[in-house]
Amino acid sequence: MTETATGGLGPEDEKLITLARASRARNGAAEGAAVRDETGRTYVATTVSLSSLALTALQAAVAAAVSSGAEELEAAAVVTAADAPAVPDLAVAADLKAPLLVLAGHDGAPKSMTRP
Repeated sequence: MTETATGGLGPEDEKLITLARASRARNGAAEGAAVRDETGRTYVATTVSLSSLALTALQAAVAAAVSSGAEELEAAAVVTAADAPAVPDLAVAADLKAPLLVLAGHDGAPKSMTRP
């Protein structure tokens, strides 16, 4: 994930937050996530809460990426009310070698940048 010289996010990474926010709002979900794979393709998902399946938004976005052939992530963003990344999100980001996981609030403001 690129960071500008001032420590902020680059436009491609801000776009991930925008996509995650829009998906979360559209579905009325607790969380939204967006990832960009090593070829620049983006995948977006929201929290999945079924009686037979529960996934964080990031897990769902990574599942979509992997099922489409992605082997690594360039970037990952999660829009959530949480103040810290969930343990499963850190694990799935590390599985796909995401260099940085951005956590943003529902307003889109970044709260944290974590290296899984």
